[in-house]
Amino acid sequence: MAGQDHPVSPLALSMPDLSPVPGVRLGTAQAGIRYTTREDVTMMVFPQGTMVAGLFTKNRCPGAPVDWCRDALKGGRARALVVTAGNSNVFTGKAGRDTCAQTAAAMAELVGCKPREVFLASTGVIGERLPTEKLIAALPPLFGALDEAAWEGAARAIMTTDTFPKAAIRTARIGDATVTVAGIAKGSGMIAPDMATMLCFLATDAKVPAAVLQGILKRGTDRSFNCVTVDSDTSTSDTVLLFATGAARHPRVPVEGGAMLRDFTRAVHEVLMDLALMVARDGEGAQKLIQIDVTGAVTARSAHRIAMSIANSPLVKTAIAGEDANWGRIVMAVGKAGEPADRDRLSVAVGGTWMAREGGVIPGYDETPVVAHMRGREVEITVDIGLGRGKARVWTCDLTHGYIDINGSYRS
Repeated sequence: MAGQDHPVSPLALSMPDLSPVPGVRLGTAQAGIRYTTREDVTMMVFPQGTMVAGLFTKNRCPGAPVDWCRDALKGGRARALVVTAGNSNVFTGKAGRDTCAQTAAAMAELVGCKPREVFLASTGVIGERLPTEKLIAALPPLFGALDEAAWEGAARAIMTTDTFPKAAIRTARIGDATVTVAGIAKGSGMIAPDMATMLCFLATDAKVPAAVLQGILKRGTDRSFNCVTVDSDTSTSDTVLLFATGAARHPRVPVEGGAMLRDFTRAVHEVLMDLALMVARDGEGAQKLIQIDVTGAVTARSAHRIAMSIANSPLVKTAIAGEDANWGRIVMAVGKAGEPADRDRLSVAVGGTWMAREGGVIPGYDETPVVAHMRGREVEITVDIGLGRGKARVWTCDLTHGYIDINGSYRS
Protein backbone atom coordinates (compact mmCIF):
# COMPACT_ATOMS: atom_id res chain seq x y z
CA MET A 1 0.00 0.00 0.00
CA ALA A 2 1.30 3.44 -0.83
CA GLY A 3 1.71 6.07 1.83
CA GLN A 4 -1.16 8.17 0.53
CA ASP A 5 -3.54 5.25 1.23
CA HIS A 6 -3.16 5.93 4.96
CA PRO A 7 -4.32 8.97 6.94
CA VAL A 8 -1.70 11.66 7.30
CA SER A 9 0.10 11.41 10.62
CA PRO A 10 -1.25 13.82 13.27
CA LEU A 11 2.41 14.64 13.93
CA ALA A 12 3.08 15.68 10.31
CA LEU A 13 4.95 18.86 9.48
CA SER A 14 4.31 20.94 6.38
CA MET A 15 6.83 21.07 3.54
CA PRO A 16 9.24 24.00 3.74
CA ASP A 17 9.84 26.17 0.70
CA LEU A 18 12.83 24.57 -0.99
CA SER A 19 14.87 26.93 -3.11
CA PRO A 20 17.05 25.41 -5.86
CA VAL A 21 20.51 24.15 -5.00
CA PRO A 22 22.87 25.52 -7.68
CA GLY A 23 24.17 22.69 -9.83
CA VAL A 24 21.35 20.25 -9.02
CA ARG A 25 18.68 19.32 -11.55
CA LEU A 26 16.04 16.81 -10.58
CA GLY A 27 12.67 15.34 -11.49
CA THR A 28 10.30 12.40 -11.12
CA ALA A 29 8.50 9.96 -13.38
CA GLN A 30 5.96 7.14 -13.26
CA ALA A 31 7.52 3.85 -14.33
CA GLY A 32 4.89 1.49 -12.91
CA ILE A 33 7.44 -0.45 -10.87
CA ARG A 34 4.82 -1.19 -8.23
CA TYR A 35 2.52 1.80 -7.99
CA THR A 36 0.23 2.57 -10.91
CA THR A 37 -1.16 5.97 -9.91
CA ARG A 38 1.90 7.95 -8.84
CA GLU A 39 5.52 8.82 -9.60
CA ASP A 40 7.93 6.16 -8.43
CA VAL A 41 11.28 7.15 -9.97
CA THR A 42 13.40 10.11 -8.84
CA MET A 43 16.44 11.40 -10.69
CA MET A 44 19.07 13.93 -9.68
CA VAL A 45 21.88 15.09 -11.97
CA PHE A 46 25.00 16.95 -10.83
CA PRO A 47 27.80 18.82 -12.64
CA GLN A 48 31.31 17.52 -13.14
CA GLY A 49 33.40 17.72 -10.00
CA THR A 50 30.54 16.95 -7.60
CA MET A 51 31.82 15.32 -4.41
CA VAL A 52 29.79 12.68 -2.55
CA ALA A 53 29.67 11.18 0.95
CA GLY A 54 27.52 8.29 2.07
CA LEU A 55 26.49 5.98 4.89
CA PHE A 56 24.62 2.72 4.58
CA THR A 57 22.79 0.09 6.58
CA LYS A 58 24.70 -2.38 8.75
CA ASN A 59 22.04 -4.99 8.07
CA ARG A 60 23.94 -8.09 6.89
CA CYS A 61 21.40 -8.72 4.10
CA PRO A 62 21.64 -5.40 2.21
CA GLY A 63 19.99 -4.60 -1.10
CA ALA A 64 21.88 -4.61 -4.38
CA PRO A 65 21.74 -0.78 -4.59
CA VAL A 66 23.53 -0.54 -1.22
CA ASP A 67 26.34 -2.79 -2.47
CA TRP A 68 26.55 -0.72 -5.67
CA CYS A 69 26.77 2.57 -3.76
CA ARG A 70 29.37 1.30 -1.32
CA ASP A 71 31.61 0.46 -4.24
CA ALA A 72 30.85 3.68 -6.13
CA LEU A 73 31.57 5.79 -3.04
CA LYS A 74 35.23 4.81 -3.19
CA GLY A 75 35.64 7.22 -6.12
CA GLY A 76 34.30 10.16 -4.10
CA ARG A 77 32.57 11.70 -7.13
CA ALA A 78 29.00 11.67 -8.43
CA ARG A 79 27.12 12.79 -11.52
CA ALA A 80 23.67 11.26 -10.97
CA LEU A 81 21.28 9.58 -8.55
CA VAL A 82 18.38 7.28 -9.45
CA VAL A 83 15.86 6.25 -6.77
CA THR A 84 12.95 3.85 -7.12
CA ALA A 85 10.01 3.32 -4.75
CA GLY A 86 7.85 0.23 -4.36
CA ASN A 87 10.53 -2.42 -4.85
CA SER A 88 13.68 -2.51 -2.71
CA ASN A 89 15.74 -4.75 -5.05
CA VAL A 90 16.77 -6.79 -2.02
CA PHE A 91 17.32 -10.57 -1.97
CA THR A 92 17.09 -10.69 -5.74
CA GLY A 93 20.47 -12.31 -6.47
CA LYS A 94 22.09 -11.87 -9.86
CA ALA A 95 18.94 -10.21 -11.24
CA GLY A 96 19.27 -7.46 -8.66
CA ARG A 97 22.93 -6.88 -9.43
CA ASP A 98 22.17 -6.82 -13.14
CA THR A 99 19.44 -4.22 -12.58
CA CYS A 100 21.93 -1.95 -10.84
CA ALA A 101 24.56 -2.36 -13.55
CA GLN A 102 22.08 -1.79 -16.38
CA THR A 103 20.47 1.22 -14.68
CA ALA A 104 23.84 2.85 -13.99
CA ALA A 105 25.02 2.20 -17.54
CA ALA A 106 21.85 3.71 -19.04
CA MET A 107 22.07 6.74 -16.77
CA ALA A 108 25.78 7.20 -17.44
CA GLU A 109 25.14 7.27 -21.17
CA LEU A 110 22.54 10.01 -20.71
CA VAL A 111 24.79 12.13 -18.49
CA GLY A 112 28.11 11.37 -20.19
CA CYS A 113 29.92 9.91 -17.20
CA LYS A 114 31.22 6.64 -15.82
CA PRO A 115 28.65 4.15 -14.44
CA ARG A 116 30.40 4.31 -11.04
CA GLU A 117 29.53 8.00 -10.85
CA VAL A 118 25.85 7.01 -10.80
CA PHE A 119 24.35 6.29 -7.38
CA LEU A 120 21.29 4.11 -6.87
CA ALA A 121 18.72 3.55 -4.13
CA SER A 122 15.53 1.55 -3.92
CA THR A 123 12.85 1.07 -1.28
CA GLY A 124 9.80 -1.15 -0.98
CA VAL A 125 9.00 -4.84 -1.01
CA ILE A 126 11.85 -7.31 -0.38
CA GLY A 127 12.41 -10.39 -2.53
CA GLU A 128 10.71 -9.39 -5.76
CA ARG A 129 12.60 -8.77 -8.99
CA LEU A 130 12.61 -5.11 -9.98
CA PRO A 131 11.26 -4.68 -13.55
CA THR A 132 14.47 -3.31 -15.06
CA GLU A 133 12.99 -2.67 -18.47
CA LYS A 134 10.30 -0.37 -17.05
CA LEU A 135 12.87 1.60 -15.06
CA ILE A 136 15.33 2.04 -17.93
CA ALA A 137 12.54 3.05 -20.32
CA ALA A 138 11.54 5.86 -17.94
CA LEU A 139 15.03 7.39 -17.75
CA PRO A 140 15.46 9.21 -21.12
CA PRO A 141 12.19 11.21 -21.01
CA LEU A 142 12.77 12.03 -17.36
CA PHE A 143 16.33 13.20 -18.07
CA GLY A 144 14.99 15.58 -20.70
CA ALA A 145 12.53 17.15 -18.26
CA LEU A 146 14.77 17.87 -15.26
CA ASP A 147 14.79 21.28 -13.60
CA GLU A 148 16.05 22.91 -10.40
CA ALA A 149 12.71 23.31 -8.66
CA ALA A 150 11.35 19.75 -8.39
CA TRP A 151 12.31 19.09 -4.77
CA GLU A 152 8.76 18.62 -3.46
CA GLY A 153 7.94 16.13 -6.19
CA ALA A 154 11.12 14.22 -5.40
CA ALA A 155 10.24 14.09 -1.70
CA ARG A 156 6.87 12.57 -2.62
CA ALA A 157 8.14 10.12 -5.22
CA ILE A 158 10.49 8.33 -2.79
CA MET A 159 7.68 7.61 -0.30
CA THR A 160 6.27 4.15 0.45
CA THR A 161 4.18 3.92 3.65
CA ASP A 162 5.10 7.51 4.53
CA THR A 163 2.06 9.70 5.09
CA PHE A 164 3.77 13.03 4.38
CA PRO A 165 6.83 14.16 2.37
CA LYS A 166 9.94 15.04 4.36
CA ALA A 167 12.25 17.89 3.43
CA ALA A 168 14.49 20.46 5.10
CA ILE A 169 16.74 23.33 4.07
CA ARG A 170 19.37 25.60 5.63
CA THR A 171 21.89 28.18 4.48
CA ALA A 172 25.41 28.66 5.80
CA ARG A 173 28.44 30.87 5.32
CA ILE A 174 31.77 29.67 4.03
CA GLY A 175 34.06 32.67 4.07
CA ASP A 176 32.03 35.52 2.60
CA ALA A 177 29.80 33.26 0.48
CA THR A 178 26.37 31.85 1.29
CA VAL A 179 25.75 28.19 0.48
CA THR A 180 22.57 26.11 0.57
CA VAL A 181 22.01 22.68 2.10
CA ALA A 182 18.75 20.94 1.17
CA GLY A 183 17.57 17.41 1.85
CA ILE A 184 14.71 14.97 1.46
CA ALA A 185 14.06 11.68 3.24
CA LYS A 186 11.61 8.83 3.40
CA GLY A 187 10.95 6.49 6.28
CA SER A 188 7.99 5.34 8.34
CA GLY A 189 8.46 1.68 9.23
CA MET A 190 11.41 -0.73 9.48
CA ILE A 191 13.20 2.14 11.20
CA ALA A 192 16.17 1.55 13.49
CA PRO A 193 19.03 3.02 11.44
CA ASP A 194 22.42 1.57 12.22
CA MET A 195 24.97 2.94 9.80
CA ALA A 196 22.61 4.70 8.63
CA THR A 197 12.78 1.29 4.97
CA MET A 198 14.99 4.75 5.27
CA LEU A 199 16.49 6.85 2.50
CA CYS A 200 17.93 10.35 2.76
CA PHE A 201 19.50 12.57 0.10
CA LEU A 202 21.18 15.93 0.73
CA ALA A 203 22.68 18.35 -1.75
CA THR A 204 24.71 21.51 -1.36
CA ASP A 205 26.44 23.94 -3.68
CA ALA A 206 29.48 24.06 -1.39
CA LYS A 207 32.84 22.78 -2.64
CA VAL A 208 34.09 20.39 0.03
CA PRO A 209 36.58 17.51 -0.30
CA ALA A 210 34.94 14.09 -0.19
CA ALA A 211 36.83 12.95 2.91
CA VAL A 212 35.83 16.07 4.85
CA LEU A 213 32.25 15.71 3.63
CA GLN A 214 32.21 12.10 4.85
CA GLY A 215 33.28 13.11 8.34
CA ILE A 216 30.62 15.82 8.58
CA LEU A 217 27.94 13.39 7.41
CA LYS A 218 29.05 10.65 9.82
CA ARG A 219 28.97 12.91 12.87
CA GLY A 220 25.61 14.36 11.89
CA THR A 221 24.06 10.96 11.22
CA ASP A 222 25.24 9.58 14.56
CA ARG A 223 23.41 12.45 16.31
CA SER A 224 20.24 12.26 14.23
CA PHE A 225 19.18 9.15 12.29
CA ASN A 226 21.12 6.84 14.59
CA CYS A 227 19.17 8.28 17.51
CA VAL A 228 15.75 7.48 16.00
CA THR A 229 13.77 4.24 16.12
CA VAL A 230 10.21 3.35 15.16
CA ASP A 231 10.11 -0.43 15.55
CA SER A 232 13.69 -1.65 16.23
CA ASP A 233 14.01 -3.12 12.71
CA THR A 234 17.05 -2.02 10.68
CA SER A 235 16.18 -1.84 6.99
CA THR A 236 18.13 -3.66 4.30
CA SER A 237 18.14 -0.44 2.27
CA ASP A 238 19.13 2.39 4.64
CA THR A 239 21.08 4.97 2.66
CA VAL A 240 22.19 8.54 3.37
CA LEU A 241 23.98 10.42 0.58
CA LEU A 242 25.34 13.98 0.57
CA PHE A 243 26.27 15.58 -2.76
CA ALA A 244 28.39 18.75 -2.97
CA THR A 245 28.25 20.34 -6.44
CA GLY A 246 30.92 23.01 -5.84
CA ALA A 247 28.84 25.60 -7.73
CA ALA A 248 29.22 28.22 -4.99
CA ARG A 249 32.16 30.60 -5.09
CA HIS A 250 33.84 30.59 -1.72
CA PRO A 251 37.41 30.37 -0.42
CA ARG A 252 39.14 27.05 -1.00
CA VAL A 253 38.41 24.62 1.81
CA PRO A 254 41.54 23.10 3.39
CA VAL A 255 41.98 19.35 3.05
CA GLU A 256 41.38 18.99 6.79
CA GLY A 257 38.24 21.17 6.75
CA GLY A 258 38.59 23.03 10.01
CA ALA A 259 37.02 26.23 11.33
CA MET A 260 36.05 27.45 7.86
CA LEU A 261 33.35 24.76 7.75
CA ARG A 262 31.92 25.30 11.22
CA ASP A 263 28.76 27.01 9.98
CA PHE A 264 28.42 24.61 7.05
CA THR A 265 28.65 21.67 9.45
CA ARG A 266 25.90 23.22 11.57
CA ALA A 267 23.64 23.51 8.53
CA VAL A 268 24.19 19.91 7.43
CA HIS A 269 23.57 18.60 10.94
CA GLU A 270 20.39 20.66 11.31
CA VAL A 271 19.00 19.34 8.03
CA LEU A 272 19.77 15.78 9.13
CA MET A 273 18.12 16.34 12.50
CA ASP A 274 15.00 17.87 10.94
CA LEU A 275 14.62 14.90 8.62
CA ALA A 276 15.28 12.31 11.32
CA LEU A 277 12.60 13.78 13.58
CA MET A 278 10.15 13.79 10.67
CA VAL A 279 10.77 10.06 10.26
CA ALA A 280 9.93 9.54 13.95
CA ARG A 281 6.83 11.71 13.57
CA ASP A 282 5.70 9.55 10.64
CA GLY A 283 6.22 6.21 12.37
CA GLU A 284 3.65 3.76 11.06
CA GLY A 285 0.45 4.26 13.03
CA ALA A 286 2.11 6.84 15.31
CA GLN A 287 0.01 9.22 17.37
CA LYS A 288 2.75 10.54 19.68
CA LEU A 289 6.38 11.61 19.33
CA ILE A 290 8.50 10.47 22.26
CA GLN A 291 11.78 12.06 23.38
CA ILE A 292 13.93 10.03 25.77
CA ASP A 293 16.78 11.57 27.76
CA VAL A 294 19.14 9.39 29.75
CA THR A 295 21.65 10.97 32.13
CA GLY A 296 24.00 9.66 34.79
CA ALA A 297 25.17 6.60 32.83
CA VAL A 298 28.74 5.35 33.06
CA THR A 299 29.47 6.49 29.48
CA ALA A 300 27.67 8.25 26.64
CA ARG A 301 27.62 4.96 24.72
CA SER A 302 25.97 3.22 27.67
CA ALA A 303 23.42 6.03 27.93
CA HIS A 304 22.59 5.65 24.24
CA ARG A 305 22.05 1.91 24.58
CA ILE A 306 19.78 2.40 27.58
CA ALA A 307 17.81 5.10 25.80
CA MET A 308 17.34 2.89 22.73
CA SER A 309 16.23 0.01 24.96
CA ILE A 310 13.47 2.23 26.33
CA ALA A 311 12.61 3.55 22.87
CA ASN A 312 12.33 0.06 21.39
CA SER A 313 10.29 -1.47 24.21
CA PRO A 314 6.81 -2.49 22.97
CA LEU A 315 5.55 -2.26 26.55
CA VAL A 316 6.79 1.31 26.97
CA LYS A 317 5.45 2.33 23.56
CA THR A 318 2.01 0.78 24.11
CA ALA A 319 1.76 2.34 27.58
CA ILE A 320 2.30 5.75 26.00
CA ALA A 321 -0.20 4.94 23.26
CA GLY A 322 -2.72 4.15 26.00
CA GLU A 323 -1.68 7.22 28.03
CA ASP A 324 -0.88 4.92 30.96
CA ALA A 325 1.69 6.39 33.37
CA ASN A 326 3.29 3.00 34.01
CA TRP A 327 6.81 3.94 35.01
CA GLY A 328 7.61 0.32 35.90
CA ARG A 329 7.89 -0.46 32.19
CA ILE A 330 10.59 2.19 31.83
CA VAL A 331 12.53 0.62 34.73
CA MET A 332 12.21 -2.75 33.01
CA ALA A 333 13.62 -1.36 29.76
CA VAL A 334 16.58 0.17 31.60
CA GLY A 335 17.36 -3.14 33.27
CA LYS A 336 17.20 -5.23 30.10
CA ALA A 337 19.62 -2.99 28.19
CA GLY A 338 22.62 -4.95 29.48
CA GLU A 339 24.32 -1.76 30.66
CA PRO A 340 25.45 -0.83 34.19
CA ALA A 341 22.44 0.23 36.29
CA ASP A 342 21.56 0.21 39.97
CA ARG A 343 17.89 -0.10 40.86
CA ASP A 344 18.41 1.88 44.07
CA ARG A 345 20.02 4.85 42.28
CA LEU A 346 17.59 5.03 39.39
CA SER A 347 15.23 7.99 38.88
CA VAL A 348 12.38 8.24 36.34
CA ALA A 349 10.39 11.28 35.18
CA VAL A 350 7.70 11.83 32.55
CA GLY A 351 6.90 15.34 31.35
CA GLY A 352 9.24 16.83 33.96
CA THR A 353 7.47 15.16 36.89
CA TRP A 354 9.68 12.75 38.85
CA MET A 355 7.82 9.54 39.58
CA ALA A 356 10.36 7.14 41.03
CA ARG A 357 13.68 7.54 42.81
CA GLU A 358 16.07 5.34 44.80
CA GLY A 359 14.27 2.10 44.12
CA GLY A 360 10.70 3.16 44.67
CA VAL A 361 7.90 5.60 43.99
CA ILE A 362 8.44 9.14 45.29
CA PRO A 363 6.48 9.76 48.52
CA GLY A 364 3.39 11.84 47.80
CA TYR A 365 3.69 11.26 44.04
CA ASP A 366 0.71 12.71 42.18
CA GLU A 367 0.03 11.11 38.81
CA THR A 368 -2.28 13.88 37.60
CA PRO A 369 0.30 16.08 35.78
CA VAL A 370 1.92 13.00 34.22
CA VAL A 371 -1.38 11.78 32.79
CA ALA A 372 -2.10 15.28 31.47
CA HIS A 373 1.32 15.35 29.76
CA MET A 374 0.80 11.93 28.20
CA ARG A 375 -2.45 13.09 26.61
CA GLY A 376 -0.44 15.45 24.39
CA ARG A 377 1.14 14.65 21.05
CA GLU A 378 4.72 14.90 22.35
CA VAL A 379 5.89 12.94 25.39
CA GLU A 380 9.16 13.39 27.26
CA ILE A 381 10.79 10.65 29.33
CA THR A 382 13.84 11.35 31.51
CA VAL A 383 15.89 8.69 33.27
CA ASP A 384 18.83 9.36 35.59
CA ILE A 385 20.96 6.24 36.06
CA GLY A 386 22.87 7.81 38.96
CA LEU A 387 26.24 6.20 38.18
CA GLY A 388 28.24 8.64 36.07
CA ARG A 389 28.16 11.52 33.61
CA GLY A 390 27.15 9.76 30.38
CA LYS A 391 24.09 11.12 28.64
CA ALA A 392 22.10 10.57 25.44
CA ARG A 393 18.90 11.68 23.73
CA VAL A 394 16.85 9.56 21.31
CA TRP A 395 13.42 9.74 19.73
CA THR A 396 10.70 7.23 18.94
CA CYS A 397 6.92 7.05 18.61
CA ASP A 398 4.13 5.13 20.27
CA LEU A 399 2.98 1.70 19.10
CA THR A 400 -0.66 1.54 18.04
CA HIS A 401 -2.92 -0.88 16.20
CA GLY A 402 -2.28 1.26 13.13
CA TYR A 403 1.20 -0.29 12.88
CA ILE A 404 -0.37 -3.74 12.57
CA ASP A 405 -2.93 -2.52 10.03
CA ILE A 406 -0.23 -1.04 7.78
CA ASN A 407 2.25 -3.90 7.97
CA GLY A 408 -0.32 -6.66 7.91
CA SER A 409 -1.44 -5.51 4.48
CA TYR A 410 1.82 -4.11 3.08
CA ARG A 411 1.96 -6.44 0.06
CA SER A 412 -1.81 -6.51 -0.51
